[in-house]
Amino acid sequence: MRKLYIGNKNYSSWSMRPWVLMKQAGIAFDEVMVRFDSFEAESQFKHTIAALNPVAKVPVLVDGDLVVWDTLAIAEYLAETFPEKQLWPKGVADRARARSICAEMHSGFGGLRGHCGMNIEASLPEVGARLLEEQPEVRSDLDRIVQMWGDLLNTHGGPLLFGDFTIADAYFAPIGTRIKTYGLPVPPAISAYIERVQALPGIKAWIDEALAEKDFLQFEEPYRTAR
Repeated sequence: MRKLYIGNKNYSSWSMRPWVLMKQAGIAFDEVMVRFDSFEAESQFKHTIAALNPVAKVPVLVDGDLVVWDTLAIAEYLAETFPEKQLWPKGVADRARARSICAEMHSGFGGLRGHCGMNIEASLPEVGARLLEEQPEVRSDLDRIVQMWGDLLNTHGGPLLFGDFTIADAYFAPIGTRIKTYGLPVPPAISAYIERVQALPGIKAWIDEALAEKDFLQFEEPYRTAR
Protein backbone atom coordinates (compact mmCIF):
# COMPACT_ATOMS: atom_id res chain seq x y z
CA MET A 1 0.00 0.00 0.00
CA ARG A 2 1.32 3.45 -0.90
CA LYS A 3 1.95 5.81 2.03
CA LEU A 4 1.50 9.57 2.18
CA TYR A 5 3.54 11.38 4.82
CA ILE A 6 1.94 14.64 5.92
CA GLY A 7 2.15 17.29 8.64
CA ASN A 8 -0.57 18.54 10.98
CA LYS A 9 -3.86 18.86 9.09
CA ASN A 10 -4.69 22.18 10.70
CA TYR A 11 -1.57 23.86 9.34
CA SER A 12 -0.01 21.89 6.48
CA SER A 13 -1.43 23.35 3.27
CA TRP A 14 1.03 21.48 1.05
CA SER A 15 0.14 18.17 2.71
CA MET A 16 -3.55 18.93 2.18
CA ARG A 17 -3.26 19.05 -1.59
CA PRO A 18 -2.27 15.44 -2.43
CA TRP A 19 -4.26 14.05 0.51
CA VAL A 20 -7.57 15.55 -0.66
CA LEU A 21 -6.73 14.71 -4.27
CA MET A 22 -6.29 11.04 -3.44
CA LYS A 23 -9.30 10.91 -1.11
CA GLN A 24 -11.63 12.61 -3.57
CA ALA A 25 -10.38 10.50 -6.49
CA GLY A 26 -10.69 7.25 -4.53
CA ILE A 27 -6.98 6.39 -4.65
CA ALA A 28 -6.12 4.15 -1.70
CA PHE A 29 -3.24 5.10 0.61
CA ASP A 30 -2.10 4.90 4.19
CA GLU A 31 -1.61 8.22 5.97
CA VAL A 32 1.48 8.81 8.09
CA MET A 33 1.15 12.04 10.04
CA VAL A 34 4.43 13.48 11.32
CA ARG A 35 3.72 16.20 13.85
CA PHE A 36 5.29 19.63 13.46
CA ASP A 37 7.24 19.69 16.71
CA SER A 38 9.80 22.13 15.26
CA PHE A 39 11.40 23.02 11.97
CA GLU A 40 14.92 22.98 13.38
CA ALA A 41 17.34 20.46 11.88
CA GLU A 42 17.45 18.45 15.09
CA SER A 43 13.66 18.20 15.47
CA GLN A 44 11.88 14.86 15.33
CA PHE A 45 9.88 16.10 12.35
CA LYS A 46 13.00 16.94 10.33
CA HIS A 47 14.73 13.73 11.42
CA THR A 48 11.79 11.59 10.29
CA ILE A 49 11.19 13.28 6.95
CA ALA A 50 14.87 13.71 6.07
CA ALA A 51 15.15 9.93 6.13
CA LEU A 52 12.68 9.88 3.22
CA ASN A 53 13.69 12.83 1.06
CA PRO A 54 16.65 15.25 0.99
CA VAL A 55 14.65 18.46 1.47
CA ALA A 56 13.02 17.16 4.68
CA LYS A 57 9.60 18.59 3.89
CA VAL A 58 6.11 17.14 3.59
CA PRO A 59 4.27 15.79 1.73
CA VAL A 60 6.09 12.65 0.68
CA LEU A 61 4.49 9.79 -1.23
CA VAL A 62 6.07 6.35 -0.88
CA ASP A 63 4.85 3.83 -3.45
CA GLY A 64 6.80 0.61 -3.12
CA ASP A 65 10.45 1.46 -3.71
CA LEU A 66 9.59 4.84 -5.22
CA VAL A 67 9.68 8.02 -3.13
CA VAL A 68 8.04 11.13 -4.61
CA TRP A 69 8.20 14.47 -2.82
CA ASP A 70 6.89 17.92 -3.69
CA THR A 71 3.15 18.36 -4.06
CA LEU A 72 3.14 19.01 -7.80
CA ALA A 73 5.40 16.03 -8.52
CA ILE A 74 3.06 13.81 -6.49
CA ALA A 75 0.03 15.12 -8.39
CA GLU A 76 1.71 14.47 -11.74
CA TYR A 77 2.77 10.97 -10.66
CA LEU A 78 -0.78 10.14 -9.60
CA ALA A 79 -2.20 11.48 -12.86
CA GLU A 80 0.16 9.22 -14.83
CA THR A 81 -0.40 6.20 -12.58
CA PHE A 82 -4.20 6.49 -12.61
CA PRO A 83 -5.14 7.86 -16.05
CA GLU A 84 -8.66 6.52 -15.63
CA LYS A 85 -9.21 8.99 -12.77
CA GLN A 86 -8.77 11.93 -15.18
CA LEU A 87 -7.08 14.07 -12.53
CA TRP A 88 -6.23 16.72 -15.13
CA PRO A 89 -8.94 18.13 -17.42
CA LYS A 90 -9.71 16.19 -20.60
CA GLY A 91 -8.83 18.75 -23.26
CA VAL A 92 -5.24 19.64 -24.19
CA ALA A 93 -5.84 23.39 -23.75
CA ASP A 94 -7.60 22.91 -20.44
CA ARG A 95 -4.82 20.65 -19.17
CA ALA A 96 -2.26 23.29 -20.11
CA ARG A 97 -4.20 25.99 -18.30
CA ALA A 98 -4.73 23.79 -15.24
CA ARG A 99 -1.00 23.06 -15.09
CA SER A 100 -0.28 26.78 -15.50
CA ILE A 101 -2.42 27.86 -12.55
CA CYS A 102 -1.07 25.06 -10.36
CA ALA A 103 2.47 26.15 -11.21
CA GLU A 104 1.45 29.74 -10.40
CA MET A 105 0.20 28.56 -7.01
CA HIS A 106 3.38 26.57 -6.51
CA SER A 107 5.71 29.51 -7.01
CA GLY A 108 3.52 32.54 -6.33
CA PHE A 109 1.02 34.11 -3.96
CA GLY A 110 3.79 34.73 -1.43
CA GLY A 111 1.92 37.59 0.21
CA LEU A 112 -1.23 35.60 0.90
CA ARG A 113 0.63 32.44 1.90
CA GLY A 114 3.19 34.28 4.00
CA HIS A 115 0.85 36.55 5.93
CA CYS A 116 -2.22 34.30 6.09
CA GLY A 117 -0.86 30.98 7.28
CA MET A 118 -3.28 28.06 7.09
CA ASN A 119 -5.08 27.63 10.40
CA ILE A 120 -8.36 25.86 9.73
CA GLU A 121 -9.72 25.88 13.26
CA ALA A 122 -9.20 29.62 13.76
CA SER A 123 -11.41 32.59 13.01
CA LEU A 124 -9.29 35.69 12.39
CA PRO A 125 -11.36 38.23 10.43
CA GLU A 126 -9.83 41.15 12.33
CA VAL A 127 -6.36 39.97 11.33
CA GLY A 128 -7.50 39.59 7.73
CA ALA A 129 -8.90 43.12 7.65
CA ARG A 130 -5.64 44.50 9.05
CA LEU A 131 -3.53 42.57 6.58
CA LEU A 132 -5.58 43.79 3.63
CA GLU A 133 -5.01 47.34 4.83
CA GLU A 134 -1.32 47.03 5.71
CA GLN A 135 -0.01 44.46 3.21
CA PRO A 136 -0.68 45.38 -0.43
CA GLU A 137 0.66 42.03 -1.63
CA VAL A 138 -2.15 40.25 0.24
CA ARG A 139 -4.73 42.37 -1.57
CA SER A 140 -2.96 41.79 -4.89
CA ASP A 141 -2.88 38.03 -4.39
CA LEU A 142 -6.54 37.94 -3.36
CA ASP A 143 -7.53 39.97 -6.42
CA ARG A 144 -5.64 37.54 -8.65
CA ILE A 145 -7.37 34.54 -7.04
CA VAL A 146 -10.80 36.13 -7.53
CA GLN A 147 -10.03 36.96 -11.17
CA MET A 148 -8.59 33.49 -11.89
CA TRP A 149 -11.39 31.52 -10.28
CA GLY A 150 -14.06 33.79 -11.73
CA ASP A 151 -12.71 33.40 -15.28
CA LEU A 152 -12.50 29.62 -15.00
CA LEU A 153 -15.97 29.26 -13.48
CA ASN A 154 -17.43 31.46 -16.20
CA THR A 155 -15.59 29.60 -18.95
CA HIS A 156 -16.52 26.10 -17.80
CA GLY A 157 -19.86 26.84 -16.15
CA GLY A 158 -18.85 25.30 -12.84
CA PRO A 159 -19.48 23.77 -10.49
CA LEU A 160 -15.68 23.49 -10.16
CA LEU A 161 -12.82 25.28 -11.90
CA PHE A 162 -12.78 22.98 -14.95
CA GLY A 163 -16.28 21.61 -14.52
CA ASP A 164 -15.43 18.31 -12.85
CA PHE A 165 -13.01 17.85 -9.95
CA THR A 166 -9.35 18.06 -10.98
CA ILE A 167 -5.92 18.59 -9.50
CA ALA A 168 -6.56 22.34 -9.81
CA ASP A 169 -9.40 22.22 -7.27
CA ALA A 170 -7.25 20.18 -4.87
CA TYR A 171 -4.37 22.58 -5.38
CA PHE A 172 -6.39 25.65 -4.47
CA ALA A 173 -8.44 24.05 -1.66
CA PRO A 174 -6.09 25.42 1.06
CA ILE A 175 -6.60 28.94 -0.30
CA GLY A 176 -10.30 28.53 0.36
CA THR A 177 -9.58 27.68 3.99
CA ARG A 178 -7.41 30.79 4.31
CA ILE A 179 -10.11 33.01 2.84
CA LYS A 180 -12.56 31.70 5.43
CA THR A 181 -10.13 31.80 8.36
CA TYR A 182 -9.18 35.43 7.74
CA GLY A 183 -12.62 36.57 6.59
CA LEU A 184 -11.20 37.88 3.31
CA PRO A 185 -13.92 39.51 1.20
CA VAL A 186 -14.72 37.76 -2.08
CA PRO A 187 -17.69 37.99 -4.49
CA PRO A 188 -20.67 35.66 -3.89
CA ALA A 189 -19.74 33.42 -6.83
CA ILE A 190 -16.28 32.84 -5.36
CA SER A 191 -17.66 32.22 -1.89
CA ALA A 192 -20.12 29.72 -3.35
CA TYR A 193 -17.27 27.92 -5.14
CA ILE A 194 -15.35 27.65 -1.87
CA GLU A 195 -18.40 26.14 -0.18
CA ARG A 196 -18.86 23.62 -3.01
CA VAL A 197 -15.23 22.55 -2.80
CA GLN A 198 -15.32 22.21 0.98
CA ALA A 199 -18.47 20.08 0.74
CA LEU A 200 -16.69 17.50 -1.43
CA PRO A 201 -16.15 14.33 0.65
CA GLY A 202 -12.36 14.34 0.28
CA ILE A 203 -11.96 17.99 1.25
CA LYS A 204 -14.58 17.82 4.00
CA ALA A 205 -12.77 14.84 5.53
CA TRP A 206 -9.52 16.82 5.78
CA ILE A 207 -11.24 19.84 7.33
CA ASP A 208 -13.16 17.71 9.84
CA GLU A 209 -9.98 15.91 10.89
CA ALA A 210 -8.09 19.20 11.14
CA LEU A 211 -10.75 20.54 13.49
CA ALA A 212 -10.51 17.38 15.58
CA GLU A 213 -6.72 17.46 15.94
CA LYS A 214 -6.58 19.77 18.96
CA ASP A 215 -2.82 19.88 18.54
CA PHE A 216 -2.30 23.59 18.27
CA LEU A 217 1.12 25.07 17.66
CA GLN A 218 2.38 28.29 19.16
CA PHE A 219 2.75 30.77 16.32
CA GLU A 220 3.21 34.50 16.48
CA GLU A 221 0.51 36.72 15.02
CA PRO A 222 -1.12 36.54 12.55
CA TYR A 223 -1.12 32.76 12.87
CA ARG A 224 -2.17 32.50 16.51
CA THR A 225 -5.44 30.73 17.20
CA ALA A 226 -8.39 32.98 18.00
CA ARG A 227 -11.78 31.56 18.79
